[in-house]
Amino acid sequence: MFILKRQDVEISSVQHPKREQQIPVLKYQDQTFRLISVFDVNQAEEAKTFWKDLTDNQGKFCVLLQEDNRHSVWGRFRLEQLGDGGDEASPVAFVQACLLILQAVYFDVEELLGGRQAKLFQQEIANAFQTRQIPEVTSPKAMEQLLKVDPLGNFKAPSWAEQHLIAILQEIYRIGKDFFGNTNFAEELNDILLDMSDADRQGFLAWLKQSTLGKQWG
Repeated sequence: MFILKRQDVEISSVQHPKREQQIPVLKYQDQTFRLISVFDVNQAEEAKTFWKDLTDNQGKFCVLLQEDNRHSVWGRFRLEQLGDGGDEASPVAFVQACLLILQAVYFDVEELLGGRQAKLFQQEIANAFQTRQIPEVTSPKAMEQLLKVDPLGNFKAPSWAEQHLIAILQEIYRIGKDFFGNTNFAEELNDILLDMSDADRQGFLAWLKQSTLGKQWG
C-alpha cells in the first residue's frame, strides 16, 4: 500500500508473550506492522515486486520500507494478536517454498535410499509435524497429501505463521541429516526453488537469511 522512508516510521520491538523472541514492529499512522522479509540494498526491484505481489495478488496490507542499507517489507497486524493463536499467516510464497523443500528432500530419500527409507522418512516427518503442532497436518494421511500436491499449482496453501515455517525447516533439516548422514541437501535451495518466480524465490531466501535458520540452509 505504501512505500516509506526511514524518517516516516517508528521501529521498535516487543517481547513475544509465549516465545523467547523479540518481534520487530514498525509503526506508521497509528498502525502496526511486523517484518515479513528483508532485501539487500541492491535488490530494490526484487523488494518492490515482492511487495506488489503481496498487496495486489494476495490482498495483504503491507508497506515497503526503503533505507540506505536495505529494503524491507512489513505486514499489518495488531499487537494483541501475538500469543493468542492469531499470528498472521506467512506469505503464500514462503509456504510454497517450504513445501518444495520438504518434497525435494523426500524425493531424494526415495531416489537415493529406496522406497522403504522414504516411507520411514514420511512417518518421521509426520510425527515431527504433529509434535511441533503444525496446523493442518494432524495425521500421516495429511502428510502424504502434502508430499503429493503441486505447491505452485491450484491448491489452498496451509495458513502457517512464521514460527510454523521455522519449525518445519528445523525438522526437515534434522531428519534429513539423520537419513543422509550429511547436510548437502541444504545447499541446493536455488535448484529446489527454481520453478518459483524470481521475486518469490528472492523474498523467501532473504527471509531465510535473516532468520535463525540462516546458518543451516543455503
